[in-house]
Amino acid sequence: MTEEEKATCAAAGGATGGVIGSVGTIAALGVPGLGATGITSGLATLGGVVGAGMATGLGMSIAAPVIIGAVAYGFYKWLTD
Repeated sequence: MTEEEKATCAAAGGATGGVIGSVGTIAALGVPGLGATGITSGLATLGGVVGAGMATGLGMSIAAPVIIGAVAYGFYKWLTD
C-alpha cells in the first residue's frame, strides 16, 4: 500500500467517524428514534444551536464528516512527512 493510499484510508476513517458522530448527535438531540420526526427534530435542534433552523442543522451535519476527514488526512500527511 502506497503512502497516498494510507493517507486516503486515514481520511476515510476520519470521515466515517464523523458520520457516526453526526448521526448520533442528531439521534440524541431529536425525538427518540430515527424516523422522520426524530431526524427532523434533531436537525432543527442542531441548527437551533447557532440560532438557525433545520436546513442549517443539515449543513452542519454534512460539514462535520468532511472537515474531520480533511483533518485526519492532513494530520496523517503531517506525521509521515
